[in-house]
Amino acid sequence: MATIRRSVSARLNGDGKAEVMLRLSVGRGVQLRLRSGVYVNPSRMDDGSRDRRNVGRFIMPRANQREARELRAAERELIGVEQFLLELCEETPRELLSAGFITERYNSFRWPEVYGDGRGEVEHATVYDLFGLFLEKHSYSERRVKNYEVLMRALQRFEAYRTARGGRGWSVDVDTFSVDDVNEFELFLRSEPEVALRYPEIYEGGRRPLRKGNNTIVGMFKCLRAFFNWCNAQELTGNRPFAKYSGVTSQVYGTPYYISMGERDLIADTDLSYNRELEVQRDIFIFQCYVGCRVSDLMRLTLSNIIGGGVEYIASKTRGDRPEVIRVPLHRRAAEIVDRYRGMDNRGRLFPFISPQRYNDAIKRVFAACGVTRAVTVLNPTTGREEQRPINEVASSHIARRTFIGNLYKRVKDPNLVGKLSGHTEGSKAFARYRDIDEEMMRETIGLLGD
Repeated sequence: MATIRRSVSARLNGDGKAEVMLRLSVGRGVQLRLRSGVYVNPSRMDDGSRDRRNVGRFIMPRANQREARELRAAERELIGVEQFLLELCEETPRELLSAGFITERYNSFRWPEVYGDGRGEVEHATVYDLFGLFLEKHSYSERRVKNYEVLMRALQRFEAYRTARGGRGWSVDVDTFSVDDVNEFELFLRSEPEVALRYPEIYEGGRRPLRKGNNTIVGMFKCLRAFFNWCNAQELTGNRPFAKYSGVTSQVYGTPYYISMGERDLIADTDLSYNRELEVQRDIFIFQCYVGCRVSDLMRLTLSNIIGGGVEYIASKTRGDRPEVIRVPLHRRAAEIVDRYRGMDNRGRLFPFISPQRYNDAIKRVFAACGVTRAVTVLNPTTGREEQRPINEVASSHIARRTFIGNLYKRVKDPNLVGKLSGHTEGSKAFARYRDIDEEMMRETIGLLGD
C-alpha cells in the first residue's frame, strides 16, 4: 500500500515561500522524495509537534483571508497530485513499480512541457529542455541569454565530437555528466580549431571555430556551473560534476584603459558635421561617458528615464538578482545632448541608436577622426599576453563606462560612492577592474607620509 507524507523544503523562494515535498512510500522497496511544485509559507505547515495526526496539514490564518484562499488552492492542487500518485501505484503491476518508473510518470504528469505529456512513451527531458526551463525561470539580460545559447551550441558540438570519435550517439545528460566529461569538454573548447580540421562534418554549414581565450572558457564554465547548481536546487538531479573539478576557475584582465577628461572633451568638441552619422554616434558616446551605464541599458533609455535632473534605470545585467535603481545626476553637457536629440528617435528612445556592433565600429572611427590614437597596453584575450595597440583600434562602448568610473575614482577615491553611480555592489571584484591606480594617484598617496 502506498502512503504519502508532506514536508517543506529548507530553501525559500523570492516570496519567502518553500516548496512542499512529498515522501512517497510503496511498501519497503520504494522510497521517493518528490517535488510538488506547490509553494507555501513554511509556518503554515503543521509539523505534528502537538498532534502527529495533523502533520502536513495547513494551518489556516484567521484574519488574512487572501492567504487562506491561497492555502485552500494549494491544498486542492496537492490533493490532485497525491491522487495521481496513489492511483499510479494502485493500477501499476508491482513488478513494474520501480523508483525510475514512478519518477518518469510523475514528472510527465506534473511538468509536461519538459518531460512530455504522459501519453504513450515518456520522453526523458534533455539537457537542452532543462536549459530552456532554466532560462525561463531567470530574468536574465539579453546578453546573458545569448551567453547560454553559445554554451548550448558548444555542448551540441561536443556531443557530435564524442559521437564522431566512436561514442555511438553519446549525449550530455544532467544525471551522468561527470567530472571527466567536464575536463574533456574544456580540452575540446581549447582545441576546437584542430577538431574542426579532423572532423569537418561537425561544422558543415557553419563558421569554423576560432581559438578561444581562457576568459571565454571560464565564462562558459561559470554558466554551466550555475545551470547544474539550479538543477540541484530544483532537485532535477543529484549529480554534481563540478564538485571535484579543479580546472579553469577565474578570469584574468589587464589594467583597464580609458580616456582622460581632456581626451573626452577633445572628442566632444571636434567638428564632425561633415559626417552626420558619425557625429550622432559621437554624441551618444559622450553622453555614455557622463552616465557610465552599459550599452545594453543605454540603448533602452527613453525620456521617461530622465527624472528630476538625473537619469534613473535598473541595470539589466543584475535585474534578476539585485533590482536596484541606479540614479546618475545629469552633467550639463549630458543634458544638452538629451535636449539636442529630443523626439528624434521614431521608437521613442533617448537617441537614434544603431546596433551595438555598428556603434562600436563608429566609436573606433570617431577616435581616429579626433586624433585620439595613443598606444595602450592590452591583454590579448586569446594568447593571454600583453601587447600595445592604438586606442582607436580597441575602443568600444565599454570604454565610455570605464571613462566614467576611472575619472570619477581618480578624484573622489571612494569606490563605494563611484560604485553606487555605476551600479556595482560594495566590494565588487568587477569594480576593481575599472580602477586605474596611476602614477599621479601613487604620488599623492606617498605625499601623505609628510615631509
